Amino acid sequence: MFERTGQVAVIGDRDLVYPLKTLGIKIYAPRNLEEARKLLEKLEEEDIVLCFLHQTYFEPLQEEREALGKKFTPVVVGFSDYRKITDHLDKMMRDMAVKATGSASLVKRRGNHGTR
Repeated sequence: MFERTGQVAVIGDRDLVYPLKTLGIKIYAPRNLEEARKLLEKLEEEDIVLCFLHQTYFEPLQEEREALGKKFTPVVVGFSDYRKITDHLDKMMRDMAVKATGSASLVKRRGNHGTR
């Protein structure tokens, strides 16, 4: 029988990574950069062989990634999402509404959960 060794992990914002838990992926949602740094340091202990690291932490943790890159595992790969683009479009539409009507009241605002 096939013996499973190592796991895949994702480090990123909770709302982004939590659904991946249903696929058996180990998820980490650090509250800040320092937490993300500590998580990267613990990947090897937790038998993580592949870690997807969100763009928020990718550049700031370059030194830690390079240190891990000298080892066979874990492999740390960056990933991004499109929320920044959506935020930019939201601001652009709001600005256009203000220019056209003098008010942003016609543009729906985001709720606490990122829904429109």
